[in-house]
Amino acid sequence: MTTSLHPGAPATTGTSTGSSRLYAEKVTVGYGGAPVVRDLSLEIEDGKVTTIVGPNGCGKSTLLRTMARLLTPTSGAVLLDGTPIGSVPTKEVARRLALLPQSPVAPDGLVVGDLVARGRHPHQRWFQQWSREDEGVVDEALAATDTLDLRDRALDQLSGGQRQRAWIAMTLAQDTDLLLLDEPTTFLDLAHQVEVLDLVCRLNRERGRTVAMVLHDLNLAARYSDRIVVMAAGEVVAQGDPGSVLTTELLADVFGLVADVLPCPRTGLPIVVPRSHHLE
Repeated sequence: MTTSLHPGAPATTGTSTGSSRLYAEKVTVGYGGAPVVRDLSLEIEDGKVTTIVGPNGCGKSTLLRTMARLLTPTSGAVLLDGTPIGSVPTKEVARRLALLPQSPVAPDGLVVGDLVARGRHPHQRWFQQWSREDEGVVDEALAATDTLDLRDRALDQLSGGQRQRAWIAMTLAQDTDLLLLDEPTTFLDLAHQVEVLDLVCRLNRERGRTVAMVLHDLNLAARYSDRIVVMAAGEVVAQGDPGSVLTTELLADVFGLVADVLPCPRTGLPIVVPRSHHLE
Protein backbone atom coordinates (compact mmCIF):
# COMPACT_ATOMS: atom_id res chain seq x y z
CA MET A 1 0.00 0.00 0.00
CA THR A 2 1.30 3.46 -0.87
CA THR A 3 0.29 6.71 0.74
CA SER A 4 1.53 10.16 -0.27
CA LEU A 5 0.67 13.08 1.96
CA HIS A 6 1.53 16.74 2.28
CA PRO A 7 3.88 17.69 5.12
CA GLY A 8 2.00 17.99 8.39
CA ALA A 9 -0.59 15.36 7.50
CA PRO A 10 -0.98 12.44 9.91
CA ALA A 11 1.36 9.49 9.57
CA THR A 12 0.10 6.61 7.50
CA THR A 13 0.78 3.74 9.89
CA GLY A 14 -1.00 2.98 13.12
CA THR A 15 -0.33 -0.27 14.93
CA SER A 16 2.01 -3.00 13.81
CA THR A 17 0.68 -5.72 11.55
CA GLY A 18 3.03 -8.17 13.25
CA SER A 19 4.70 -8.97 9.93
CA SER A 20 7.94 -7.07 10.60
CA ARG A 21 10.68 -7.72 13.14
CA LEU A 22 11.48 -4.02 13.61
CA TYR A 23 8.74 -1.46 14.20
CA ALA A 24 8.54 2.08 15.58
CA GLU A 25 5.21 2.74 17.29
CA LYS A 26 4.17 6.37 17.85
CA VAL A 27 7.76 7.35 18.65
CA THR A 28 8.65 10.86 19.79
CA VAL A 29 12.34 11.59 20.37
CA GLY A 30 14.74 14.54 20.50
CA TYR A 31 17.90 15.83 22.11
CA GLY A 32 16.56 17.74 25.09
CA GLY A 33 14.76 20.53 23.26
CA ALA A 34 11.85 20.34 20.84
CA PRO A 35 11.24 16.82 19.49
CA VAL A 36 13.02 15.93 16.27
CA VAL A 37 10.70 12.99 15.53
CA ARG A 38 7.05 13.30 16.50
CA ASP A 39 4.51 10.52 17.07
CA LEU A 40 6.01 8.49 14.22
CA SER A 41 5.07 4.91 13.37
CA LEU A 42 6.98 2.87 10.82
CA GLU A 43 7.52 -0.78 9.97
CA ILE A 44 10.78 -1.98 8.43
CA GLU A 45 9.48 -4.68 6.11
CA ASP A 46 11.29 -8.01 6.41
CA GLY A 47 13.45 -9.10 3.49
CA LYS A 48 13.34 -5.73 1.73
CA VAL A 49 15.54 -2.68 1.25
CA THR A 50 13.84 0.36 2.78
CA THR A 51 15.37 3.79 2.21
CA ILE A 52 14.50 6.84 4.28
CA VAL A 53 14.81 10.17 2.48
CA GLY A 54 13.91 13.75 3.29
CA PRO A 55 15.29 17.29 3.67
CA ASN A 56 18.23 17.98 5.98
CA GLY A 57 17.19 18.08 9.62
CA CYS A 58 13.91 16.22 9.13
CA GLY A 59 14.85 13.43 11.58
CA LYS A 60 16.08 10.62 9.33
CA SER A 61 19.24 9.80 11.26
CA THR A 62 17.51 10.40 14.59
CA LEU A 63 14.89 7.82 13.64
CA LEU A 64 17.51 5.28 12.59
CA ARG A 65 19.50 5.81 15.82
CA THR A 66 16.31 5.38 17.84
CA MET A 67 15.46 2.14 16.05
CA ALA A 68 18.98 0.91 16.86
CA ARG A 69 18.50 1.71 20.59
CA LEU A 70 21.09 4.50 20.64
CA LEU A 71 18.39 7.04 21.54
CA THR A 72 15.49 6.54 23.94
CA PRO A 73 12.06 7.85 22.89
CA THR A 74 10.29 10.26 25.21
CA SER A 75 7.07 8.51 24.22
CA GLY A 76 6.15 5.49 22.14
CA ALA A 77 8.41 2.49 21.64
CA VAL A 78 10.55 0.63 19.13
CA LEU A 79 9.63 -3.05 18.98
CA LEU A 80 12.20 -5.69 18.08
CA ASP A 81 10.67 -9.12 17.54
CA GLY A 82 7.57 -7.89 19.36
CA THR A 83 9.42 -6.66 22.46
CA PRO A 84 10.18 -3.02 23.34
CA ILE A 85 13.83 -2.67 22.36
CA GLY A 86 14.61 -0.66 25.49
CA SER A 87 13.94 -3.75 27.61
CA VAL A 88 16.22 -5.99 25.55
CA PRO A 89 19.83 -6.23 26.84
CA THR A 90 22.31 -4.26 24.73
CA LYS A 91 24.34 -7.31 23.78
CA GLU A 92 21.22 -9.19 22.72
CA VAL A 93 20.15 -6.26 20.52
CA ALA A 94 23.59 -6.36 18.87
CA ARG A 95 23.09 -10.06 18.09
CA ARG A 96 19.89 -9.28 16.19
CA LEU A 97 20.51 -5.84 14.67
CA ALA A 98 23.61 -4.12 13.27
CA LEU A 99 24.01 -0.37 12.75
CA LEU A 100 26.55 1.38 10.54
CA PRO A 101 26.52 5.02 11.73
CA GLN A 102 27.46 8.10 9.75
CA SER A 103 31.20 8.61 9.35
CA PRO A 104 32.33 5.82 11.70
CA VAL A 105 35.71 6.31 13.35
CA ALA A 106 38.38 3.70 14.11
CA PRO A 107 41.68 3.95 16.01
CA ASP A 108 44.68 5.00 13.95
CA GLY A 109 46.45 2.09 12.29
CA LEU A 110 43.61 -0.40 12.77
CA VAL A 111 43.72 -3.01 10.02
CA VAL A 112 40.66 -4.32 8.20
CA GLY A 113 40.81 -7.81 9.71
CA ASP A 114 40.80 -6.44 13.27
CA LEU A 115 37.96 -4.05 12.46
CA VAL A 116 35.79 -6.82 11.05
CA ALA A 117 36.62 -9.07 14.03
CA ARG A 118 35.06 -6.43 16.30
CA GLY A 119 31.72 -7.40 14.82
CA ARG A 120 31.99 -10.67 16.76
CA HIS A 121 32.11 -8.94 20.16
CA PRO A 122 28.35 -9.32 20.84
CA HIS A 123 28.79 -13.09 20.50
CA GLN A 124 31.70 -13.36 22.94
CA ARG A 125 31.29 -14.72 26.48
CA TRP A 126 33.75 -14.42 29.34
CA PHE A 127 34.12 -18.21 29.25
CA GLN A 128 34.23 -18.43 25.46
CA GLN A 129 36.45 -16.05 23.59
CA TRP A 130 37.60 -16.25 19.95
CA SER A 131 36.53 -19.47 18.22
CA ARG A 132 36.79 -21.19 14.86
CA GLU A 133 33.19 -20.19 14.27
CA ASP A 134 34.11 -16.53 14.78
CA GLU A 135 37.01 -16.90 12.36
CA GLY A 136 34.71 -18.46 9.77
CA VAL A 137 32.12 -15.68 10.10
CA VAL A 138 34.81 -13.02 9.69
CA ASP A 139 36.20 -14.77 6.59
CA GLU A 140 32.69 -14.97 5.14
CA ALA A 141 32.06 -11.26 5.83
CA LEU A 142 35.35 -10.33 4.16
CA ALA A 143 34.53 -12.51 1.15
CA ALA A 144 30.98 -11.12 0.84
CA THR A 145 32.32 -7.56 0.73
CA ASP A 146 35.29 -8.38 -1.52
CA THR A 147 37.77 -7.27 1.15
CA LEU A 148 39.71 -10.51 1.74
CA ASP A 149 42.77 -9.03 0.04
CA LEU A 150 42.51 -5.98 2.32
CA ARG A 151 42.60 -7.96 5.57
CA ASP A 152 46.06 -6.73 6.57
CA ARG A 153 45.69 -3.19 5.23
CA ALA A 154 45.20 -0.24 7.57
CA LEU A 155 41.86 1.53 7.16
CA ASP A 156 43.55 4.89 6.67
CA GLN A 157 45.35 3.50 3.60
CA LEU A 158 42.14 2.57 1.78
CA SER A 159 39.95 4.42 -0.69
CA GLY A 160 36.56 5.66 0.43
CA GLY A 161 34.74 2.75 -1.20
CA GLN A 162 37.13 0.20 0.30
CA ARG A 163 36.69 1.69 3.77
CA GLN A 164 32.92 1.56 3.49
CA ARG A 165 33.07 -2.06 2.37
CA ALA A 166 35.26 -2.83 5.39
CA TRP A 167 32.79 -1.20 7.77
CA ILE A 168 29.92 -3.09 6.13
CA ALA A 169 31.95 -6.28 6.58
CA MET A 170 32.11 -5.50 10.30
CA THR A 171 28.33 -5.17 10.48
CA LEU A 172 28.01 -8.46 8.58
CA ALA A 173 30.31 -10.15 11.08
CA GLN A 174 27.70 -9.40 13.74
CA ASP A 175 25.69 -12.03 11.85
CA THR A 176 22.36 -10.24 12.13
CA ASP A 177 19.43 -10.35 9.74
CA LEU A 178 18.71 -6.64 10.24
CA LEU A 179 21.11 -3.99 8.89
CA LEU A 180 20.65 -0.26 9.53
CA LEU A 181 22.92 1.95 7.40
CA ASP A 182 23.04 5.68 8.09
CA GLU A 183 24.17 7.47 4.93
CA PRO A 184 26.57 4.72 3.81
CA THR A 185 27.57 6.71 0.69
CA THR A 186 28.50 9.98 2.42
CA PHE A 187 31.69 11.59 1.07
CA LEU A 188 32.04 8.98 -1.70
CA ASP A 189 32.28 9.77 -5.40
CA LEU A 190 29.60 8.35 -7.66
CA ALA A 191 31.55 5.23 -8.65
CA HIS A 192 32.14 4.33 -5.00
CA GLN A 193 28.51 5.10 -4.11
CA VAL A 194 27.37 2.60 -6.74
CA GLU A 195 29.96 0.09 -5.50
CA VAL A 196 28.64 0.26 -1.94
CA LEU A 197 24.97 0.17 -2.93
CA ASP A 198 25.55 -2.77 -5.29
CA LEU A 199 26.95 -4.59 -2.26
CA VAL A 200 23.93 -3.66 -0.15
CA CYS A 201 21.65 -4.98 -2.90
CA ARG A 202 23.57 -8.27 -3.07
CA LEU A 203 23.35 -8.71 0.70
CA ASN A 204 19.61 -8.32 0.46
CA ARG A 205 18.97 -10.41 -2.66
CA GLU A 206 21.50 -13.19 -2.11
CA ARG A 207 21.75 -13.36 1.68
CA GLY A 208 18.27 -12.30 2.73
CA ARG A 209 19.33 -9.35 4.87
CA THR A 210 16.64 -6.82 5.75
CA VAL A 211 18.10 -3.36 5.17
CA ALA A 212 16.99 0.09 6.28
CA MET A 213 19.19 2.97 5.19
CA VAL A 214 19.27 6.74 4.94
CA LEU A 215 20.26 8.26 1.59
CA HIS A 216 20.31 11.81 0.22
CA ASP A 217 20.44 11.00 -3.50
CA LEU A 218 16.87 10.39 -4.67
CA ASN A 219 17.94 8.68 -7.90
CA LEU A 220 20.10 6.19 -6.02
CA ALA A 221 17.25 5.65 -3.55
CA ALA A 222 14.92 4.88 -6.46
CA ARG A 223 17.43 2.52 -8.05
CA TYR A 224 18.27 0.44 -4.98
CA SER A 225 15.12 0.42 -2.84
CA ASP A 226 12.08 -1.81 -2.66
CA ARG A 227 10.40 0.82 -0.53
CA ILE A 228 10.99 4.52 0.03
CA VAL A 229 9.93 6.35 3.19
CA VAL A 230 9.80 10.15 2.92
CA MET A 231 10.14 12.26 6.07
CA ALA A 232 9.53 15.95 6.66
CA ALA A 233 9.58 17.85 9.96
CA GLY A 234 9.90 14.67 12.01
CA GLU A 235 6.99 12.83 10.38
CA VAL A 236 6.45 10.24 7.68
CA VAL A 237 4.68 11.99 4.83
CA ALA A 238 4.87 9.28 2.13
CA GLN A 239 5.90 5.67 1.75
CA GLY A 240 5.70 2.97 -0.89
CA ASP A 241 7.51 1.76 -3.99
CA PRO A 242 9.76 4.31 -5.74
CA GLY A 243 7.47 4.80 -8.74
CA SER A 244 4.51 5.67 -6.55
CA VAL A 245 6.31 7.89 -4.06
CA LEU A 246 8.64 10.01 -6.20
CA THR A 247 6.28 12.40 -7.94
CA THR A 248 6.70 15.99 -9.09
CA GLU A 249 4.13 17.07 -6.49
CA LEU A 250 5.98 15.40 -3.61
CA LEU A 251 9.34 16.82 -4.69
CA ALA A 252 7.87 20.31 -4.71
CA ASP A 253 6.02 19.94 -1.41
CA VAL A 254 8.71 18.17 0.63
CA PHE A 255 12.00 19.26 -0.94
CA GLY A 256 10.98 22.57 -2.50
CA LEU A 257 12.34 21.16 -5.76
CA VAL A 258 10.90 21.81 -9.20
CA ALA A 259 11.79 18.72 -11.22
CA ASP A 260 10.61 16.30 -13.84
CA VAL A 261 10.25 12.63 -12.94
CA LEU A 262 10.99 10.41 -15.92
CA PRO A 263 11.12 6.62 -16.31
CA CYS A 264 14.59 5.14 -16.70
CA PRO A 265 14.83 3.69 -20.24
CA ARG A 266 16.53 0.55 -18.89
CA THR A 267 14.69 -0.19 -15.65
CA GLY A 268 11.51 1.87 -15.77
CA LEU A 269 12.38 3.24 -12.33
CA PRO A 270 11.87 6.97 -11.74
CA ILE A 271 14.66 9.43 -12.47
CA VAL A 272 14.50 12.89 -10.88
CA VAL A 273 15.65 15.64 -13.25
CA PRO A 274 15.74 19.08 -11.57
CA ARG A 275 14.65 21.99 -13.70
CA SER A 276 16.87 25.04 -14.12
CA HIS A 277 15.47 28.33 -15.36
CA HIS A 278 18.99 29.26 -16.41
CA LEU A 279 18.98 26.42 -18.98
CA GLU A 280 15.40 26.83 -20.21
